[in-house]
Amino acid sequence: MNDRDIALEEAGAAEEDAAAAERAERWRAAFERRESTREVRWPRRAVVTAGMPYGNKALHFGHIAGVFVPADCFARFLRDRIGAGNVRFVSGTDCFGSPINEGYRKLVEAGEFDGSIAEYVKRNHDAQKATLDAYGISLSIYEGSGLGHAGEVHRHISERFITELHEAGVLQRRSTLQFFDVQANTFLNGRQVVGHCPVQGCKSEHGYADECDLGHSYAPEDLIAPKSTLTGTVPEMRPVENWYFDLPAYRDFLRGYVDELRADPEVRAIVPQVIEEFLGAPVMYVKNDLREQFDAVAEKLPAHTLREAEKGKQSFEVGFASIDERDEARGVLEAAGIRFRTGKALVPFRITGNIEWGVEAPVIDGLEGLTVWCWPESLWAPISFTMAANDALGLPRGSWRDWWCAPDAQVFQFIGQDNLYFYGVAQTAMWEALSKRDLLSGQPTDEPLRQTRLVANHHILFGNKKASSSGAVKPPTADELLEHYTVEQLRAHFLALGLDQKSVGFKPKPFLATEEEKADPRVADPVLKEGALLTNVFNRLARSCFYEAQKNFGGRMPLGAPSPEAVEKVHDTMRTYDFTMHRVELHAIMSQMDEFIRWANKRWTDGIRAATNDDDAAARRQVLLDSFYLLRVACLLMHPVVPAGCELICDYLDFAPEDFFSWNYDFEDMGELCSAGEIDAGSHPVRELPPRFDFFKKHPSQL
Repeated sequence: MNDRDIALEEAGAAEEDAAAAERAERWRAAFERRESTREVRWPRRAVVTAGMPYGNKALHFGHIAGVFVPADCFARFLRDRIGAGNVRFVSGTDCFGSPINEGYRKLVEAGEFDGSIAEYVKRNHDAQKATLDAYGISLSIYEGSGLGHAGEVHRHISERFITELHEAGVLQRRSTLQFFDVQANTFLNGRQVVGHCPVQGCKSEHGYADECDLGHSYAPEDLIAPKSTLTGTVPEMRPVENWYFDLPAYRDFLRGYVDELRADPEVRAIVPQVIEEFLGAPVMYVKNDLREQFDAVAEKLPAHTLREAEKGKQSFEVGFASIDERDEARGVLEAAGIRFRTGKALVPFRITGNIEWGVEAPVIDGLEGLTVWCWPESLWAPISFTMAANDALGLPRGSWRDWWCAPDAQVFQFIGQDNLYFYGVAQTAMWEALSKRDLLSGQPTDEPLRQTRLVANHHILFGNKKASSSGAVKPPTADELLEHYTVEQLRAHFLALGLDQKSVGFKPKPFLATEEEKADPRVADPVLKEGALLTNVFNRLARSCFYEAQKNFGGRMPLGAPSPEAVEKVHDTMRTYDFTMHRVELHAIMSQMDEFIRWANKRWTDGIRAATNDDDAAARRQVLLDSFYLLRVACLLMHPVVPAGCELICDYLDFAPEDFFSWNYDFEDMGELCSAGEIDAGSHPVRELPPRFDFFKKHPSQL
């Protein structure tokens, strides 16, 4: 390279540096202007979580629709809103727990799998990851509680959590009864026992060792009609020692927490509603026809209150001051042969167990050979994943605190309503127990773990029934849906369902319609309603802009001031969108965008028709300028919903994605994205669009 080439290269580099510095300053100034005037406040950094699928199965549509797509939409929005480097979107396979042991055991016994349980989990994890990739779920990390570097971090964090809880004086060493299969000569855990949930009012027929499939927790000895899944026999109850978190001690704290949640208009009503259900006094329910037997032993019970059965009710209530007194009463009633059900209440939260496949628990006070119960370690797993993600970026190990502890950070946890007991009750109390201690060092701290924001969705039904991969109604897998719909059709539909408001039915025509209905084009497919906005209206707006630019403007987008009506519409829409996203009301986002895109498309259609009829070149230029401006904003706001199509439009517009999908502009015109030379020339070149091109395609089966 000669001196002239070197000089030219250095000059070019200096020009690029100057342009980058100018762009950064423009972003900073725009950001500060917007921050000083807007109504909502976004955190500086954020973590978004999406639960943890068990490592014993593929993902069904409920995993994708109920948690992963909403979480991904919100995480993508936050990256555009506060910067990609300030967001961690974390999840992973739940590698431990009795469902995995059972799934593995059944496959091995059936001769369908001959590897280790770790290999079984890894196989399922890889399948889950492939499905998430297919749906465009943009996780910062998807490893597992027992896989890869994240698994190593998780083992360390589990030890630290349990040690710190013990040091804080909130762990109890308790001898409890556990199911034991005499024929198999083994203790039974979790789903190795099945029976009927003992919680009053629960309709679940899938009660397991100490929780049912509807999220109710109870003492193992309360399970009704238990049966071992290993041998089909009725198991015995034998004593074991484990560590428990003193959850009942936090009832008053949780009541105050519920009051705060109810006062916050941005917290979904179901969150405080479910948490409060567990905060009443411990209660037993006894059938009215057993009243005489009860009265005969009532004096042997601890102090209690008796509430007569309400009109039409079949049971009267017996209330106690503490869970220990209720447990004492259990023995009295059982000895007298009196059956009862228990009410929802705070019970000691199990931390360790005796299952072999699990995270090894630290040895404390000589109690060894234990593993961590899968639920508590699932609660702190997102912290482990955040650490592992930061490690992959080369950040200091302590940087996780910037996301989980800093006052200007926020954690958004997307979960299903069935898991609110664990995330809203147990996790909240454990975080409070460590509110004065640093997790890693154990030293006092002014910035402990901050309480997370729980974004709980209601059930997504299959048709009109609750879908469960373990239930009688088998839902389609997430992969099977992609044989009939595009990813973007499904993402838009799932978000529009409104699971933040109520349980809603998912009614895909290929799976639920009769053969006659499938063959009848007059029978609409509800899943395609939102897709029509994409494949028809949004497509038409984008194509019209490009084809008009190619036909009459030399393949260039005109620059200048958009019409005041267009600017007003954009700013009003963005303001409403920002507020709505802050409330995480994703179904409302879909409604707003439907209105905005249709408005922009109609404005194009009416404007270009008038300009053509009047043969008005200036009007034609203004209509195209306005429409590209509206298209830019439509792409930015739809980017979290349907990222692939919006990124394709950005590519054909020939803008850098990090600029195009950023809120750090004034949104007054398109010149904000262009170079000084393009602004002087009054236009920006766009890529040539092929004929009959679709940014948002229909599925081949729909053609």
